[in-house]
Amino acid sequence: MRGNSPTPEVPVSELPTAAQVRAALAEQADPADALHLQRFFKTGVGEYGEGDVFLGVRVPATRKVATLFATLPLKQIGDLLDGPVHEERLAALLILNARFARASKPRSRDDAARAEMVEFYLDAVRRGRVNNWDLVDASAENIVGPWLLDKDRGLLFELAQRDSLWERRVALLSTFAFIKAGDPSTTLELATILLDDRRDLIQKALGWMLREVGKRVDPTVLTGYLDANAAGMGRTALSYAVEHLTPEQRAAYRAMR
Repeated sequence: MRGNSPTPEVPVSELPTAAQVRAALAEQADPADALHLQRFFKTGVGEYGEGDVFLGVRVPATRKVATLFATLPLKQIGDLLDGPVHEERLAALLILNARFARASKPRSRDDAARAEMVEFYLDAVRRGRVNNWDLVDASAENIVGPWLLDKDRGLLFELAQRDSLWERRVALLSTFAFIKAGDPSTTLELATILLDDRRDLIQKALGWMLREVGKRVDPTVLTGYLDANAAGMGRTALSYAVEHLTPEQRAAYRAMR
């Protein structure tokens, strides 16, 4: 069935299973899209997504499936995360996002459940199950970020010191939640720690988060950071960071390298 076909109305029991999620995703699979996605997400030998398996399910369809199975238990989410199929892991993380958001509602906030989900997520990250940029980007700011908004953020500095590409990207992307709340401080501190990491996916994340500081918090905070650090930044990170500045500003910061 084509990946852009309507998502079937799958009846969901009170306790849905990973097998049901897999079946719903398989209904949306498109082999032609799978080949494209395997190339796009760099699954070749030696590439960052080496060995990842794709069904060929478009993201909107995956989101619809995740919505159908929003009550999937953590154990079943873990079963999906431990599997080889990329779209199944994405669906698992989207479901986890929804569970975390429900547990975070002010009138019914359940900090014990939130803590359990954060530890569950971090364990998956450490085990290499959140192992591509889209998986990190779909989850870190929705789980780790909100959890740490009113807490010590030392965890993010620990992640930023790890060699793992994905743990470092989780550290950066988690700060998106802080930026949206008007607090750029942790983003700027982590940016300095990761300034010398020239891996493309860290460069892009670093520049993206700096750009968002300027866009959502204060452009002078961004330019102040660039005044002090642009000379030591990688070309990709700097290009992303200055994207919303004036042509004159962009040229000036690029000339500092």
